[in-house]
Amino acid sequence: MSAFIHEWLNLLVRWVHVIAAIMWIGDSFLFMWLDSHLTAPSRPRDGAVVGELWMTHSGGFYEVVKRKSLAKGEMPDTLHWFKWESYTTWISGFLLLIIVYHLNGASLLIDPGVYPLTGWQATAISLGVLPVAYGLYELLWKTPLAKNNRAFAAVGLVLITGLAYGLTRVFSARGAFLQVGATLGTIMAANVFFRIIPAQRYMLAMTREGKPVDTTLGLRAKGRSIQNHYLTLPVLFTMLSNHFPSTYGGSMPWLVLGLLFVVGAGLKYAMNFRANTPPLAWAGTGLALLGVIVLTRPPPDPALEQFAGKPPVQFEQVASVMQTRCATCHAARPSSPMFAAPPQGVALDTPDAIRTHADRVFVRAVSTKTMPLGNLTGMTEEERALVGAWFAQGGEVPQGAKMPDFVAPAVAAPAPAPAPTAGSAMAEIPESARNYFASVCSTCHGPAGAGDGSVSAALNPKPRDFSDKDWQQSVTDETLKKVIVEGGASVGKSVLMPPNPALAEDAETLDGLVKLIRAFGA
Repeated sequence: MSAFIHEWLNLLVRWVHVIAAIMWIGDSFLFMWLDSHLTAPSRPRDGAVVGELWMTHSGGFYEVVKRKSLAKGEMPDTLHWFKWESYTTWISGFLLLIIVYHLNGASLLIDPGVYPLTGWQATAISLGVLPVAYGLYELLWKTPLAKNNRAFAAVGLVLITGLAYGLTRVFSARGAFLQVGATLGTIMAANVFFRIIPAQRYMLAMTREGKPVDTTLGLRAKGRSIQNHYLTLPVLFTMLSNHFPSTYGGSMPWLVLGLLFVVGAGLKYAMNFRANTPPLAWAGTGLALLGVIVLTRPPPDPALEQFAGKPPVQFEQVASVMQTRCATCHAARPSSPMFAAPPQGVALDTPDAIRTHADRVFVRAVSTKTMPLGNLTGMTEEERALVGAWFAQGGEVPQGAKMPDFVAPAVAAPAPAPAPTAGSAMAEIPESARNYFASVCSTCHGPAGAGDGSVSAALNPKPRDFSDKDWQQSVTDETLKKVIVEGGASVGKSVLMPPNPALAEDAETLDGLVKLIRAFGA
């Protein structure tokens, strides 16, 4: 799938998802508010009336009467249902999960530093969690917990936090947060589809047949609806969490997420009951929020404490790291085909831009280590420490400083690719080519060109194995140069192979890279 089509699918489906979610959550808020503001009937009314209220809006007046059931003669010609909002939210959300998190080898779910999953394994786990979690939820409804909302909520919180803990042990923390939200969103939509709407249909069927209506069906449906209601704010947070790396970038992201669920549910409770909210609910919500703040705060003066006493770092060293690891995406014109413009408007391809965004670079690349995205460019711990030390030393960018076209990182990097064995027809490979391969290419293709680099597990399709002799015979040197300079998409191959346009002006390094690739297949 081309990057252009992928981006438009993402945009359109996300737009539908947000609109549908607004409508579904709005319905939930409105009907919960209606229930909490019903008063006893002001005059005798026919039927099973349990309350009424008056409202004014848009220059008009609305009288609302709630019945717990209908008699046969009370059936209206038109009965408005509220279901497609939830169905559309889930369908569009499921499509987004596939488009954003499952395509491209599930790279946003995988963090090789957490667990070495393949793309198919990550996708299978992500999809498998949804029905398993819903099945467990249904089992809870068959226990005595179904008769005690507070006990159900307590057990649910433990299970949600446990799910977050387990997912952060196999997925990236960012992916785990989203997966928890998708799982609970699935449970919410399933409540509507399998329980709430069928219960209402069955009650109406009994009304049409003139049979006594079993109102316990409505009570059970209401219980599911209330649980959905209190999950809305926490699930909304998981949908937005990827914009706030401090929440998932700490040492215990699973606990942060569990506490945020307490905060979200507590806020919803306060919104419903306002002045009648018990002090314990206020205290619990406040303490949970305080816990989140404590868990997500950066270490005190990390720039001074963590990097104190480090050797002086020159801007040129940091610029080399930015150019190699960050500027493929964060540039005025990104060379990565995944982006048409720098993400979040953050460009790091000029000295002035690095000076402007130095604090953000420190937080994302050094403190939380949530950038580069999925570490697809293979930023090393030594490079993160180098940037951290530079920031701690004041983050100075000298006047007139320039960005290098390419400078090998001034920190420990993967060992340079070995020169071809003696007797090879291409025995002399420039050091610049071997260094470029080691610093840029080996993160995907591996130090020996076998396609087993540090981030290869997160990629689909997998990087090319240069030792494949059949492939070596099928490709010309000119094609290799085109792919290296212009990227895989330029010859109809994977867009995950990024372009390296700077090499178009460096014939020695480019020719050396082709010789090195040929040597791997010798």
